[in-house]
Amino acid sequence: MNALTAPSHRTQLVITALSACLFTSALFTAYNAYTKRERRRNLNDEVLRSLAGVEAVPMNRPPLMADIDGYNEDLIREQLARNYAFFGEEGMAGVRTGSVAVIGCGGVGSWAAVMLVRSGVSKIRLVDFDYVTLSSLNRHATATLADVGTPKVACTERVLGQISRWVEVDARVEIWRKESAGKLLEGVDWVVDAIDNITTKVDLLKYCHEHNIRVFSSMGAGAKCDPTRIQISDISYTVYDPLARSVRRRLRLEGIASGIPVVYSTEVPGDVKLLPLPDEEFEKGNVKELNAFDDFRVRILPVLGPLPSIFGLHIATYIVCDLAKKPILNPLPIKNRRKLYERLLRELLHRESKFLGEQINKLPIDEDDVSFIFEDLYMGRSIIPPHIVPSRPQLIRWDARKPLSLENCVVFDFPEAEKHAQECLGLGGGERRSPLDVWGETAQAIVDKNAINVSQYRQWVGLYL
Repeated sequence: MNALTAPSHRTQLVITALSACLFTSALFTAYNAYTKRERRRNLNDEVLRSLAGVEAVPMNRPPLMADIDGYNEDLIREQLARNYAFFGEEGMAGVRTGSVAVIGCGGVGSWAAVMLVRSGVSKIRLVDFDYVTLSSLNRHATATLADVGTPKVACTERVLGQISRWVEVDARVEIWRKESAGKLLEGVDWVVDAIDNITTKVDLLKYCHEHNIRVFSSMGAGAKCDPTRIQISDISYTVYDPLARSVRRRLRLEGIASGIPVVYSTEVPGDVKLLPLPDEEFEKGNVKELNAFDDFRVRILPVLGPLPSIFGLHIATYIVCDLAKKPILNPLPIKNRRKLYERLLRELLHRESKFLGEQINKLPIDEDDVSFIFEDLYMGRSIIPPHIVPSRPQLIRWDARKPLSLENCVVFDFPEAEKHAQECLGLGGGERRSPLDVWGETAQAIVDKNAINVSQYRQWVGLYL
């Protein structure tokens, strides 16, 4: 009996110990689940209270980021769980310790700021001298009716604090000037250039380039509506965008040809116009006196609200990936036809030299103009019906009596271009004929219609010269 009862007693002890372990484990699990639910419930109650009282909150209320009691690392990681799943521990460490300065907190900058903070960036500086107006509400990420008349950085700061309890926001109601650049860019890992004014924009980009500060620049989002034309590229590869063209040329004069990532649109502005000034403003005198500053625009570009937000989201994505050590190294060009444009321009130069009877080294159009003519005016097709996609496209002067220009340059396939050169430009030695007689009314009507499109294009380009 003793031999039989000894094992039974040991078995009972083992079972008892296992039961105690299981009970203790279940108790700890239940306790952890309870405390987690309580933290979630308290946080939910606090968010609801914040939302319920948002209209009654004065504009100078300290941001929520100052009150982080009860919002521990576990909750921060839960809020950023999707980002941790994507970037991992090391990547998110880079994001959370990153510091970004957003220069210009309008339609582009406000969206960039919001998504940078939502992604985990913990230090952000907001710089903008401007105030919220009613017209800001169609595109601004954080402004509401209650914010009209207040600084743009103030409403952005408030919302960032409501999104992230740990973010440090340094809001400056200032205009960026190169004379005081250092204090506004000190200690940042990235700068977001969302400035409207071209002179200030170029000054900022030059300063960052000379001081080895990483900067991402937004080009023109005004007067655009096609989101499929938006892309990221180096400033040297931008095409079509009038603001990008002017910025690129000014930077080249400063010795900066590349090395600045930008977001821009290849869409050529359509039939949209500047918002007019009332007649009484002109009657009062010099309308430039209405400028906030001497070199700022008086009349206003029309803006479709979603486009600036998409620009801002492109910027935030690029910077967050870079901070996480997963940089976007080689953005895909939208058309990747730079070599084609170079060839078209080179062959046009050769043909113009033959037409003029002398060697010329420069044409009145450049690669940007070539891409505009080929892609937007003629959509990569021959001007001659049935408008085939040329196997060997050529650009050529349309009317021999008029100078080469955007209006007087068309797309042909190679055999058509040879015929046009001989019969219309007289390169075959015979008498010149009118393009209308050679190619017909349909082709001439296309040229006339595109001349109107070119006129509109020149108006937009002129805004940034």
